[in-house]
Amino acid sequence: MNWLNYHHLLYFWTVARAGSIAKASEELHLAQPTISTQIKLLEESLGHQLFERKGRKLVLSDVGRTVMRYADEIFRLGNELKNVVSGLPTGQQLRLNVGVLDVIPKLVAEQLLKPALDAGPSLRIICRESPLPQLLAQLALHELDVVLADAPGSEPVSVRSFNHLLGKCGVTFFAAAPLAHLRKDFPRSLDGAPMLLPSEDSSVRRSLDLWFERQGVRPLIAGDFDDSALLQAFGQKGHGIFAMPSIIDAEVQRQFNVTAIGHTDEIEQCFYAITVERRLRHPAVVAIAEAARSHIFGG
Repeated sequence: MNWLNYHHLLYFWTVARAGSIAKASEELHLAQPTISTQIKLLEESLGHQLFERKGRKLVLSDVGRTVMRYADEIFRLGNELKNVVSGLPTGQQLRLNVGVLDVIPKLVAEQLLKPALDAGPSLRIICRESPLPQLLAQLALHELDVVLADAPGSEPVSVRSFNHLLGKCGVTFFAAAPLAHLRKDFPRSLDGAPMLLPSEDSSVRRSLDLWFERQGVRPLIAGDFDDSALLQAFGQKGHGIFAMPSIIDAEVQRQFNVTAIGHTDEIEQCFYAITVERRLRHPAVVAIAEAARSHIFGG
């Protein structure tokens, strides 16, 4: 077995943090040629170049960023191990950097993330919300551990990503009291009715538009929204009918005081965990996937 040389990894990690071999040399009390040689041996062992030179600066390559992420965790755990053995508090939290697609309802995001918090009470979640291309770019730079999306990642990024299907469900239509009468004769009652919809570039919007066409109804579009929370706020005030994933039916009705006027399984909303790893490794991401597949989406 070709074992990883952790001394070499330490020299790489120190250079990456310090920003130059000269600064790392001062920190490690080693000659610069010695450090350069050790990093070269690590690159040969891994089969990839870890640094690129831009002008007078050394910057991490794509693979170097991945190695740096693991090195951060390895040396953090090493320090924690020393503290545990010494009987000292570790003072460390497991972190989950997660990107959430902006059109995913907040109630869905909370349901998906809750198992991670339940599995690790000391977990710290750092959430970022953006359109998918921006989130995938951050994932490629290893600024995120996982992206939660309602469509597979297909945007061109420098690091290959993998789509892990968490589950799928139908769609329920909701209305505040002034529009609750449209429950009768659904879905034909939607023809000409005010409708609040996600933005046109979202996957769920395309699915809704196709479904309206198949049903032969043409709702009056009262609003297009990038943000699902704003869409729900308008729906709560009776400005239009809105559609949500069926897995949050009860919570939507309770929280927003609206009525479910109809449901369809012909519109299928899918939810994905997108990572740079083919096999899920982060314990919080594993907990999210297992809970989603076993009971959130009904297995």
